[in-house]
Amino acid sequence: MTMTMGANLPAWVGPLAWTYVVLSIVSAVIITVDIVVRGRGRTSRAMAVVWPITALYLGPFALPAYVRYGRATASATTGRDGTATLHLGLPGGAASVVAHLIGVPLVLVTGWTIAGLDMWAMIAVIAVLALGLLFLFEYTSRAAVGALGRGRNTLLRAGAVALATIVAFDLGMVGWMVVLHLGALMPPADDVSFVFLMQIGVVIGLATAFPLISALARRVNATAAH
Repeated sequence: MTMTMGANLPAWVGPLAWTYVVLSIVSAVIITVDIVVRGRGRTSRAMAVVWPITALYLGPFALPAYVRYGRATASATTGRDGTATLHLGLPGGAASVVAHLIGVPLVLVTGWTIAGLDMWAMIAVIAVLALGLLFLFEYTSRAAVGALGRGRNTLLRAGAVALATIVAFDLGMVGWMVVLHLGALMPPADDVSFVFLMQIGVVIGLATAFPLISALARRVNATAAH
């Protein structure tokens, strides 16, 4: 059995999915142009990549957040809980999106399944890829260094934070996928509705990871204050 049921998925999800996916792509292009062409995205190099990817799942809702926080200078954002939370939380969502873009086609091409389901294989591959991407971001970003502290153990601490974030994130993302599967709501992976439902899953993942992200944001600001 594979993730191709979707028997109970309402017909209106398809048109809604197309609309939202197109708006998400347009929003990502707008942010990319603003950063690369207009040079208005005054943020770190890492976040300059994260913001357009964020628009791929938040769609037009990413635009006001980018305008408020993505264009702000470093001096203007120091000590702001909202900015620290976004700059620590959005990379997790971006890592998940990139992991989906790589992991889902990989599982489909290889035909890999776990316990007879490609869903479990996708979850495993996506989790591993997202963990690696988030670790790279956490280790190299100044925000993460501020949260973790400097020293010989920074590498291990970055890995611990990335792992904890992915686990917290997957509570929502994996839970959402299981609900879709059990409810016969999971469409084929090559259907635009699948993309739309995974966008929702990323948002749910951010919600379940929010307590951890908020705690890290407070630690960033406490470190900056000293």
